[in-house]
Amino acid sequence: MVPHLVTALTGPINELEQRILESTPVIERWFRLEWMEHTPPFYSSVDVRNAGFKLAPVDTRLFPGGWNHLTAEMLPLAVQAAMAAIEKICPEAKNLLLVPENRRDTFYLSNLAQLQRLFYMAGLNVRLGSLSNDIKEPTTIELPGGEKVTLEPLIRSKRRLGLKNFDPCTILLNNDLRAGVPGILEDLHEQYLLPPLHAGWATRRRSHHFKAYEEVSKRFGKLLGMDPWLINPMYNQCGEVDFAQGTGMECLRSNVDALLTKIKRKYKEYGINEKPFVVVKADNSHQGFGLMTVRDVKDLDALALATQQKLAAAGGAAPASDVIIQEGVLTHERINDAVAEPVVYMMDRYVVGGFYRVHAERGDGESLCAPGARFVPLAFEKSAHMPQPGQKPGASAPNRFYMYGVIGRLAMLAASYELEATDPDAETYD
Repeated sequence: MVPHLVTALTGPINELEQRILESTPVIERWFRLEWMEHTPPFYSSVDVRNAGFKLAPVDTRLFPGGWNHLTAEMLPLAVQAAMAAIEKICPEAKNLLLVPENRRDTFYLSNLAQLQRLFYMAGLNVRLGSLSNDIKEPTTIELPGGEKVTLEPLIRSKRRLGLKNFDPCTILLNNDLRAGVPGILEDLHEQYLLPPLHAGWATRRRSHHFKAYEEVSKRFGKLLGMDPWLINPMYNQCGEVDFAQGTGMECLRSNVDALLTKIKRKYKEYGINEKPFVVVKADNSHQGFGLMTVRDVKDLDALALATQQKLAAAGGAAPASDVIIQEGVLTHERINDAVAEPVVYMMDRYVVGGFYRVHAERGDGESLCAPGARFVPLAFEKSAHMPQPGQKPGASAPNRFYMYGVIGRLAMLAASYELEATDPDAETYD
């Protein structure tokens, strides 16, 4: 099923879909050569926004949850990708230690159960080692669907991390380390730790990722002979902004104004009759403040005041935060009249599936990653790897999902560039 587009199924996105389909052999060869030079993140998920005139990633996660949203039809491909990923890293692996976030909600625990199932089917013994001080013995939690997960206390020796009577070759983090890197995960020189610690939000910055994505989109645009703006959300950076104290606001105003002007210029070039907007985010994921949608520089003062009031009501002030200002990308997709956006899931270098994030109470310019969101996996039940050449653009689900998969893989490649650039142990050459 292709969700209903508010815009007619004509225009730049259909032209882009047509060009991508016609260039499939060129695109696949290009990705193949890139993966000979670069290592993909172990797993990732990408939020994609389809505005009808532009298709772009707006967020890339390197510790994705939500694996429980993949349908049964997607699992064989995910298992094969897991096999390929493990074979590259540790072919003799038999034990995998999965280290999750300190969360007990059944939604997240169902995600862990799905990951456990994937790697079990890929030929690994999988157990869950908790970072929580509350887990002092194996703790089994029953899930609504009848499944169970067992959390166990981690045991750290001088050079290795494991569980009682369980010594893993590989440790997989499903924890984005936004609270910092726990000492128990440091200096593990004898085991593979995936993703690496510098992929966590203690080190990671959104601006690093979108700088790398800008480079990737330019190269991809040159490959296909197209304007990279059609797949790239422009961005500006600001230094520290403290909404509680009102410092850094002048920098924020000037950068928001400059980016809105650039977007207006692009809209005029393409004859787009929409009001441009930007999204103001923390450059790292420490949630000092939520996402702010800004359509006019004057909006910033009201937003700053609302943020101050919210922080005061919460009984404190968030620290000053480095800020990224990102071009807002509308989502003109609907499922049953509710706003929707595709989320693409990848393991190693393969697209393994995805779903639609749907929010009935959000507008087409707002973040859908909010309480009240629901998930519709039906759309990706057919493989994103099997386009149907010759079909009318916008009419074929496999073609549309192949295009989403291409955008997801471009973001994944950008994440690979990003991790290479921020690797503290990278070899340096004079």
